[in-house]
Amino acid sequence: MDLLTVKDLSFTYPKTEHKTLDGISLRIRRGGFYLLCGYTGCGKTTLLRLLKPELAPFGALAGEIAYGEEFGAPPAPHEIGMVTQDPNEQIVTDKVWHELAFGLENMGLPQAEIRIRTGETAGYFGLTDKFNSPTAALSGGEKQLLSLAAAVITNPKLLLLDEPTSQLDPITAMTFLETLARINRDFGITVILAEHRLEEVFSMADTVLAMDGGRLIACDTPKAVCAALQDSRLFPGFPTAARLWKALGAKGEAPVNVREGKALMREACGEKTLLFAPPEKEKTDAPAVLAAKGLWFRFAKDGADVLKNLSITLRQGEVFSILGANGVGKTTLLQVLAGLRRPYHGKIKLNGRELSAYKRGALYKNGLALLPQDPKTVFLKDTVRADLADILITQGCKKEDAEKKAAEAAARMGVTDLLDRNPFDLSGGERQKCAMTKLLLTEPAVLLLDEPTKGLDAFSKRQFVSLLRTLSAEGRAVLAVTHDIEFAAAVSDTAAMLFDGELLAAGTPHAFFRGNTFYTTAAARMARAHVPGAISVEEIAEAIAKAIAKAQ
Repeated sequence: MDLLTVKDLSFTYPKTEHKTLDGISLRIRRGGFYLLCGYTGCGKTTLLRLLKPELAPFGALAGEIAYGEEFGAPPAPHEIGMVTQDPNEQIVTDKVWHELAFGLENMGLPQAEIRIRTGETAGYFGLTDKFNSPTAALSGGEKQLLSLAAAVITNPKLLLLDEPTSQLDPITAMTFLETLARINRDFGITVILAEHRLEEVFSMADTVLAMDGGRLIACDTPKAVCAALQDSRLFPGFPTAARLWKALGAKGEAPVNVREGKALMREACGEKTLLFAPPEKEKTDAPAVLAAKGLWFRFAKDGADVLKNLSITLRQGEVFSILGANGVGKTTLLQVLAGLRRPYHGKIKLNGRELSAYKRGALYKNGLALLPQDPKTVFLKDTVRADLADILITQGCKKEDAEKKAAEAAARMGVTDLLDRNPFDLSGGERQKCAMTKLLLTEPAVLLLDEPTKGLDAFSKRQFVSLLRTLSAEGRAVLAVTHDIEFAAAVSDTAAMLFDGELLAAGTPHAFFRGNTFYTTAAARMARAHVPGAISVEEIAEAIAKAIAKAQ
């Protein structure tokens, strides 16, 4: 039975000519788990918001959304739950128990029923020990889990999620997705999940909805969508196992998870262990541009130390990635290195000078630039074009020259069509790309990036990797804090983990990822028994091709 039906749905935002959604038609059956994937800006968020009437954006709408008999007419707010990218934007109360009770209170339920439902929901989601905690004290993963619990407690018929794992570390993200799958299985709540991180979730879904340019281009089982779209520009974002399947000739059904990928490896390699030599990186004697030694930092005088005797050296042209769990201090480290927070012990030098020696904003003029975790804080104007021009004008550029340079920078980042949009109306990925464009206009020697690939699709990530490599070749240094393991493996010269206030195991991507169990690529997990040391699909396929050629 269909829960809802979408018929020829089109939508256009104000002051734009192109359709964000163009003729979308689909049927959502009751109890299904739907994965919605597609390029940054393809219309995923817009579609989700239109499905929840009170969140529908303003613009020109055509077509029809018909809700089934299970809903009221129109659906009541509690019948459709929504979980967004950023839990800080969604949480509205000060305590965990109150956040859980908030939706029930709005429904007018009696206090006795609210009490029992908040108690059992806290137990189901593992929030019992946090029940009386301030919401501000929760980690990012706990906040997102609370947002999910608050959406589920009202017993919705439909649950919409817009890239809910974008700010979560790999382990926390997996826990969140497993909880979501359990909700779908245990309670039969229909789930529509928009995601760019497809590695774990692809095989969880019953149906994959693939979008491109505002259109729905596929609606089928995960394996069938892999086969149908193996030559599309969406395919590089599909699970590693499916991409390896294509690289090895695309025979039989496409594998969509690591377990099936390992079976494919056994079929291709038998019991052999193939030789693989990681590419050797030339040793560099490039000068240090940013060096920190013996950093100690805590938020309160009597609080716990977040950074403990931490030292790091970033060299000219180096791309350095830092991984680690939510809440270990990665963002704090970037803020300390950027001079926004002051360590109580230790020194930081930029080009041999201590940060304190840079006066009146000189530190940020061709020196440091920080991309914050929340890119909305970067924007000050009503349009992206005005914002880009403004940063140039404040640096002394003439207005006409500023507009030209802004247009050139936008073209370089592929955001020209967003120049006249309000930055706060953009999708998360679009806003991220525009914020990065603004950052680069300051021509920094050192880029400090906090979750730079958040909200970006696979194609945009590849473009971003290429951009960072270009910047590296120009001599700029990049320090990126990221949960995106595949991105870190592709772009880094050096990778390390932040844990308990210290940087651990800093080394080349191959040295770092091949030895890890959880913080490693899906390709490395699949290849361990047959192509040890390989960390990408390309490396596995190359090793197998060489073995086949040698055997012939």
